[in-house]
Amino acid sequence: MKAMLLRVGIDTGSGGTLGPIFKDGSFEYIPIPEGYLSEEDKTYGNTIGRKGFPLSTYVSKILKDVGMHFDPEFKTYTYGDPTSKRSSLLRLQKNDLLVFYAGLKPYNQKKEEAALYIIGYFTVKEVIDFNLLSTEEREKYCKRCKNNAHIKRMEILGEEHLDDLVIIMGQKNGSKLLDKAIKISEKGSDSIGRNLHVVSKKMRPIFGFEGSIQRSRPREVKEEYVDKLKNLLFVE
Repeated sequence: MKAMLLRVGIDTGSGGTLGPIFKDGSFEYIPIPEGYLSEEDKTYGNTIGRKGFPLSTYVSKILKDVGMHFDPEFKTYTYGDPTSKRSSLLRLQKNDLLVFYAGLKPYNQKKEEAALYIIGYFTVKEVIDFNLLSTEEREKYCKRCKNNAHIKRMEILGEEHLDDLVIIMGQKNGSKLLDKAIKISEKGSDSIGRNLHVVSKKMRPIFGFEGSIQRSRPREVKEEYVDKLKNLLFVE
């Protein structure tokens, strides 16, 4: 069994801000803006978060009526990657873990600083490489994954938008958007002095690696560390 960590959610490069985390550790998962034509009808303004306020409460006013790229989605547990030719997610197999983390900043807490937090996870049910599917198989999986943001793009952009797409499907009883985020980073720097989010000292013995996790590329957790990660997440 293996696990991968993957950064998701709105950030300063895609959306101009970070999602909020509150004093009790709860948070709002805020997706990035949708950059393509899509059938997605959820906007930051019309989507109510878990705290009872529109997600537009936490982002720039100019995003209020902008559609969101809900990926991952935690209704039917799918995540899409449109780069299968180089996607490390193809190494995942059934029952592996795909763990999602996001940049979050304390809401109305001036003294606290932004950091990276685990916000949820999938226990893998299936890994779907659309490049390997027939037209009939693609149609079947499009129906099964209709809540995924990339499938909602395809409905407008056409079937060619499925080329190079990988979708990870999570098991219903083994996948979750957490109630409270788990902090995994601390401040660090690279060889030329740039400030970075790096794996915290507390998390290094759990992940089995250290260094920057600021970028969104998946980071693999070696098999011998997966049980520690499962214990952190309370995965059965």
